[in-house]
Amino acid sequence: QLQLVESGGGLVQPGGSLRLSCTVSGGTLTSYAIGWFRQAPGTEREAVSCMRSTGTSTNYADSVKGRFTISRDNAKNTVYLQMNSLKPEDTAVYYCAARPVQINVCQSRPSWYAYWGQGTQVTVSS
Repeated sequence: QLQLVESGGGLVQPGGSLRLSCTVSGGTLTSYAIGWFRQAPGTEREAVSCMRSTGTSTNYADSVKGRFTISRDNAKNTVYLQMNSLKPEDTAVYYCAARPVQINVCQSRPSWYAYWGQGTQVTVSS
């Protein structure tokens, strides 16, 4: 059973940075697509970025392009989301999710993913 654990959230001032981690156990990153999502109160879960099994990535949210970067460390079985120039509207619970894949794909639909972490809160406020 694949398990995902997010960490790195917290309170940060506008313009600050955070790096979220998604540590995976029970499988290797090269066999999964890993997505980052976020959900603010009263809103639907939004796709932020995705790392394909081959290590290529896609950013889905226009609002984070140029500010957020997804990366991974295969040796640590961890996918990161580096978030720079944070804005109050980035405040949300951030989740990582995984789906086993045999081809080089990603999806932005939450329903496509089979495994989810518990989420980590990111609050951007002065």
